[in-house]
Amino acid sequence: MNTQDIGKFGVWANIYNDTYPDQIRLAQQIERWGYSALWVPDPLQQDPFVSLTVVAPETDNLFLATGIANIMTRSPVAMAATRTSLGELSNGRLILGLGVSHPEIISGMLRMDYRKPVTTMRNYLDAMTPVSVRDNPNQLSASADKEKFGIVVLAALGNKMLELSATRADGAHPYLTTPEHTARAREVMGPHSFLAPEQKILMIKDAATARAVARKHVAIYLGLQNYRNNLLTLGFNEEDFEQGGSDRLIDALVAWGDETTIRNRLEAHLDNGANHVCIQPLRLDGEHGYDYNAIEVFAPG
Repeated sequence: MNTQDIGKFGVWANIYNDTYPDQIRLAQQIERWGYSALWVPDPLQQDPFVSLTVVAPETDNLFLATGIANIMTRSPVAMAATRTSLGELSNGRLILGLGVSHPEIISGMLRMDYRKPVTTMRNYLDAMTPVSVRDNPNQLSASADKEKFGIVVLAALGNKMLELSATRADGAHPYLTTPEHTARAREVMGPHSFLAPEQKILMIKDAATARAVARKHVAIYLGLQNYRNNLLTLGFNEEDFEQGGSDRLIDALVAWGDETTIRNRLEAHLDNGANHVCIQPLRLDGEHGYDYNAIEVFAPG
């Protein structure tokens, strides 16, 4: 796979309230509308690779991406096998997004050890390398590997993980960020690595209503240390996290308003160095899922 084949816009959607036939129909529709990728989260209760396996044979050119698969709950050997299997099934259309998750989830909810993120990810990527290739590095070239199995991107926010994304993976998938972070990520990663930030959008024009719904969506993230630390580096302060998030923080994280306003935010990521923007269309009632109407409105085709 050449990352240049991946178009400018994909859909990031929590699809797990849908039946598998509905997931297939969504994937087929966004492919018809001109989106180049479907990104699905890893909610722990359900397996994103099952959904992508169901969707793969029912789509033709749509890239299938995890945003983001938790490496702490899967062994590197199992992840490598999943990449091989789904990569072959999709004819190399897999974008395998990997992340270290959050201490509040790993240590708090799952009662597992949360280790140093960058070191943990580096060691995990090493362990994913097939033994046969490790013993004979010339057996499988990097280009052939991508062509057959797809690419690997990392959930990266801080500079060290962004650097690792550029040197040990094919790129980065930053989540809950801003166009300003995209510019910083491009500077850190250099000109050639694939950069695919996620951007939440909300088609509500009234400010009070939009911010109330947006706060409902982002509430869980604002309690996670990794996201908070990253946002602090972008000029926000601790007061911005109080009472569900300040107006300026909510406005930075969720592009709400009319079509032109939202399009300008999407384009800002591209102008700041993104290769691909993962559009997450939030439901108007603040519940889990996606806004199907917004997907159609912002369709590239």
